[in-house]
Amino acid sequence: MNEIIKIVASKTGISESMAKKIVEIVIAQLKKRLPEGIGGQLENLLGGASPKGSKSAGDQLGGLVGKLGGMLGKK
Repeated sequence: MNEIIKIVASKTGISESMAKKIVEIVIAQLKKRLPEGIGGQLENLLGGASPKGSKSAGDQLGGLVGKLGGMLGKK
């Protein structure tokens, strides 16, 4: 999740502490609105650091977003 916080902070020009609050709010809202299984995957993805050699959280999140788009009929 720290990687996402840093991206939000750098792209918006806000402090990392403010970016962290915003990311936490967005994640909480996503978990409320997503089906339980996907919300759990989001929690697992953002909850821990990626093992060495695995995809970054940003890459994995992009894959999850793509899957969600497919579920919603977008390609």
